[in-house]
Amino acid sequence: MSEHIHISPSLMTMDLDQFKEQITFLNDHVDSFHIDIMDGHFVPNLSLSPWFIEQTRKLTHKEMSAHLMVTDPTFWVQQLIDIKCEVICMPAENINGIAFRLIDQIHAAGLKAGVVLNPETPVRDILPYIDMLDKVTIMTVDPGFAGQRFLVRMLDKITELRALREEHGYHYLIEMDGSTNKAHWKVIHDSNPDIYVIGRSGLFNLANNIHSSWEMMVAEFESATGQKFA
Repeated sequence: MSEHIHISPSLMTMDLDQFKEQITFLNDHVDSFHIDIMDGHFVPNLSLSPWFIEQTRKLTHKEMSAHLMVTDPTFWVQQLIDIKCEVICMPAENINGIAFRLIDQIHAAGLKAGVVLNPETPVRDILPYIDMLDKVTIMTVDPGFAGQRFLVRMLDKITELRALREEHGYHYLIEMDGSTNKAHWKVIHDSNPDIYVIGRSGLFNLANNIHSSWEMMVAEFESATGQKFA
């Protein structure tokens, strides 16, 4: 039995010297692209930007999902609205007091609003506005850098979010982000997220070209889960 898997490659971890080749190939295989935007304050790293999304848009019409790791979400949300980034996912830890306004602002622009829960942040923190969300991203690693330790207990949040969605009829998608690779495919798949963010260890570093890396990723998924990848 084949199973459609919504893969969202993390472009922070791609090989920039193969940028066009990788995007062109992935256009035919993925549902969306995941863009990490870090300001050097919320996490001690700098990463991609709205400008990067604009450049990538020249090569793809796939959905772009921005993952904000920033101390001033208001500043970045407006920039992403201006370039019509389809999904804007904000740090739950930094939108207390402005969550309703920012979600309304994103929806008024015809875009999708999401939040990201870092490992220490419980689902209960977003309950006041969870019914308004289009996506909830669960971090299964500490944010800010590739290659962090996988935190398996964070998968319990996916189960919790799925139960809340079924009970109340919420419409958000559940995304997991962090260390999606051969070692963890089985336990991640069992937790049943809607979207898998995948980066260096699960895709881009598996081979020296994106075609072979993709084939290896699919083989690892099928071997670990017993499901056919479609």
